[in-house]
Amino acid sequence: MNHKEEQNNELEALESIYCGELEVLSRDSPVKFQIPVKSEEYDAEEGSGYACTLKFTYTERYPEDPPEIEIEDMEHFGDDDEVRLKDHLLEQAEIVMGEVMIFTLVSAAQEWLSTNWDNAKRSQDEERDRKIREEEDAERKRFEGTLVNPETFFAWKAKFDAEFAHLKVLKEKDTGKLTGRQMFMNDSTLVQSDLKFLEDSEDSKPFDDDNIKVEVDEDLFKDIEELDIGEENFSDSE
Repeated sequence: MNHKEEQNNELEALESIYCGELEVLSRDSPVKFQIPVKSEEYDAEEGSGYACTLKFTYTERYPEDPPEIEIEDMEHFGDDDEVRLKDHLLEQAEIVMGEVMIFTLVSAAQEWLSTNWDNAKRSQDEERDRKIREEEDAERKRFEGTLVNPETFFAWKAKFDAEFAHLKVLKEKDTGKLTGRQMFMNDSTLVQSDLKFLEDSEDSKPFDDDNIKVEVDEDLFKDIEELDIGEENFSDSE
């Protein structure tokens, strides 16, 4: 195989295929050239898609040996994307070893960039959707509160009743006053006094207007002269 002739023929064909894109860096041995590649959705202004430049150098025995491959001018690549892409291209070179392969490698690179961009975009969209769902769930829970079922209701009611009873005891201690029930529970004479009152009422005589005697406490009127009562208060109404 005439390696030099194979290389020259391929380079001539590549310049025709990638007219305006392929840039020859050296036509002397070793021949060097570079070709830019992009993913299908690449857009420099919007900052979307993958892009890079593949630099090829013909080895002395190319195409029986693979070319040297360098990846430059990478856009939006992840940390390990350069290594992954180069490994992929070397695997493709092994498959077609012995045949001119630059067109095959460039096509493989474009397909790899498009596929991995789609995967990266899908992951970004899924992550964005996940965050949106989490925010929506948190907002919904904030308004919904805790769902109630029989178990949670009775647990809440038991706690509420216990707290209410405790507060009631504290209030009674703070006021220092006994409730009616507590008074009767603590002093049984109150019950007897009520009974005595009922008995006295039954034995009392009927009410007699002629026998009414009213006792007046004169002390209540000692200071009546000191009251400032205007004469107009006692004027006869016409």
